[in-house]
Amino acid sequence: MRRLRAILLGLMAAAAVAPACAEPVALHSATYRNIGALLRGAEAEPVVVPADLRLPARAADRNPAVIVVHTIGGYNEANEGWFAARLREAGFATLSYDSFAARGLGNVTRGNDPSLMPSALADAYAAVKFLAAQPTIDPARIAVIGFSFGGEIAHLSALAVLRRALSPNRRIAAHVGFYPAWVFGAVGGPEAYTGSPVLLLFGENDEITPPAKVHGYLDYLAKTNAKAPIESKTYRGAHHAWTNPRFATERFFPQHGNAKKCPMLLVGAGDPRFLIGGEPREFDRALWQQCRRDSRGYAMKYSANHRAQSLADMLAFLHKQLGP
Repeated sequence: MRRLRAILLGLMAAAAVAPACAEPVALHSATYRNIGALLRGAEAEPVVVPADLRLPARAADRNPAVIVVHTIGGYNEANEGWFAARLREAGFATLSYDSFAARGLGNVTRGNDPSLMPSALADAYAAVKFLAAQPTIDPARIAVIGFSFGGEIAHLSALAVLRRALSPNRRIAAHVGFYPAWVFGAVGGPEAYTGSPVLLLFGENDEITPPAKVHGYLDYLAKTNAKAPIESKTYRGAHHAWTNPRFATERFFPQHGNAKKCPMLLVGAGDPRFLIGGEPREFDRALWQQCRRDSRGYAMKYSANHRAQSLADMLAFLHKQLGP
């Protein structure tokens, strides 16, 4: 009897500090045909995105929260789920979901579909709106992180023009992009970014983000006085998808699309522009289609050491920006 009582007391104590399971919730979002449609305020198709909200192990009355955005392969428990669990251990509530499954896309890679990024961006801001209304969440301490495709979303959600198009009255407090796809950037200027801090994590051996393309864009921002609060780190020897244990051995995927040989595509109030030679240039559809064809294929490889280091860097950044 005493042993049974001890077990019951232990279970009660555990329940007091950790949620038993995820709370299923619904995000009210929209599907946009492409980035231009979003910026023009074109009519979008409503969609409900199922999501999981979980409080930290030792929840407070009002908790900081982190939105976790998945890769182009859809939500993966071994990657996004693992990071979400570490975030909860560190004191953050987490909200995770699958933007593709909600739209009937499953986990099929469709990197050339122009609706994916604006729609996933809409989901991220729908998540912010949902979290800000929850009594257990501090609306001033909501961050977004993402991986690859999701890393691109984490970066794009810091662009002022996209925030104005989706949720002008809501501000994300911090942004973390793990090996972002590095397709889009902002037209430079003092109002290019929302002002919230951004951490971008790159891999030295990631073919998707050639160093010249990364530094060319960051130099362009500095030259235009964009005042983008961007911090970047590059991990020596790291490949694309270094956080994902599904790629324990290096694998090359010739069919996967990316934009590694394309100019950065700049978004602003007008039509998208290319960043070529450090200057915005008129968008050329033929050039865009050709460089996307030339860019197909890239390698992925997991690294336990790089995952541990990037986890520590992310947590240090988020604690600094959102508090304990």
